[in-house]
Amino acid sequence: MKGKVAHRILKGIVQVEPAEVAAMLWSFAYFFCLLCGYYIIRPVRNEMGIQVGVEHLQWLFTGTFFTMLAVVPVFGWLSSRFPRRQFLLAAYLFFAVNLMVFYALFKFEAMPLETAVAFFVWLSVFNLFVVSVFWSFMADLFTNAQARRLYGFIAAGGSTGAIGGSLIAKELATLLGAAELLPIATCFLLAAVLCILRLSNSARQETPADTSAGVQIRQPIGGSIFGGITLLLRSDYLLGIALYIVLFTLLSTFLYFQQAHIVSEAISETNQRVELFALIDLIVNALTVLGQLLILKRIVGRFGLTVALVLLPAIAVIGFFSLGLFPTLAVLIVFGTIGRAGEYAISKPARDILFTVVSREEKYKVKNFLDTAVVRGSGAVSGWLVEGLRLLGAGVSGLSFIAVPIAVLWTTTAYLLGQRQEQLRAALNAKRIYQLDDTGPQTPISPEDGGGAEPATNRYTGPR
Repeated sequence: MKGKVAHRILKGIVQVEPAEVAAMLWSFAYFFCLLCGYYIIRPVRNEMGIQVGVEHLQWLFTGTFFTMLAVVPVFGWLSSRFPRRQFLLAAYLFFAVNLMVFYALFKFEAMPLETAVAFFVWLSVFNLFVVSVFWSFMADLFTNAQARRLYGFIAAGGSTGAIGGSLIAKELATLLGAAELLPIATCFLLAAVLCILRLSNSARQETPADTSAGVQIRQPIGGSIFGGITLLLRSDYLLGIALYIVLFTLLSTFLYFQQAHIVSEAISETNQRVELFALIDLIVNALTVLGQLLILKRIVGRFGLTVALVLLPAIAVIGFFSLGLFPTLAVLIVFGTIGRAGEYAISKPARDILFTVVSREEKYKVKNFLDTAVVRGSGAVSGWLVEGLRLLGAGVSGLSFIAVPIAVLWTTTAYLLGQRQEQLRAALNAKRIYQLDDTGPQTPISPEDGGGAEPATNRYTGPR
């Protein structure tokens, strides 16, 4: 009865089937807890960067990249040897213990400079790792057709958590002290563990007739510890995703440096700058929630995944060209706000849909490698590249015009990726039909599920 009531309430917001409601809501709660916990302690990381010294931030980013390189093979080894449920639970509990260790170091003021550096690097690794693993888990639970319908709503859970975490940090940092935010964040991380347990248990209970799914849940992902790198290098499709991410990171770094320059010249008072950044964050998160709930599913359902992938790169072309012509604070705020909201609401969920047509090992290992080492490596290289261009005399307008052809290349990459995903999805559906041909007649899925010919027996019967 509760499930039917929930379905009636939700069907006006998201195109969800009755059997999908529980898994979708638990996934929403999982992402909410994850990002709420992260945004509670994000201001602490920013403060640690200031304590280390603003002039050393590029070195912190470089250190984060090399730390990420060290973590990738460890991740590959663990995911090769442990079942998904055990691996996820161990990873999140490990991070929860880390947070409490940092809490003790902050409270006792042990090695303050070293602790500041360690926490900055640790959280920079943590935030990419846990979000990457979350979306790998989602790609493992939901089919391609389900992802097209449900990912927007699930992603809104993270945006809502980001707003909640920011508000908690804002209200409690002064009242309790920055260090006290860490145990609160730990509680949300443990709540995310409960969501993982619930989703994993549902997957085992709801698919007893699907032998392959049941085995999948209990078996390790398999492969080698360097599987993320080797699988990436063997696949043109995955290399295309890597190029998409590198171009996005490069342009994001361009915009970050331009933002620092324009805002510092336009506003001289520290508190006013902080207030501006807080206002932008609030607008971005509000637009992101609206976009995830109301826009993403309509774009993907009506126009296809390709349009969703191309939208943000096309905005970047227009935005950087406009910023080159008019390097003002107003243009920066409009472009930056629309760009960030578009990334969180449309581009990132669409990019995660790309992984629904690859193997389980690729979903976890390659995706994690791309979302962590490739992102941080691209960020470190981009930072030094932008600084070099600035030393050569490229100002805000110069950097913007240099970014325009890069954004055009990003747009082309996005289009080709979307077309390739459609081909792989069609081939995967055709393979399923062929494998199930002896079991009886097949029924194509509805057009709003994303098109194609996915057999009726592959419709959702609970998380897989």
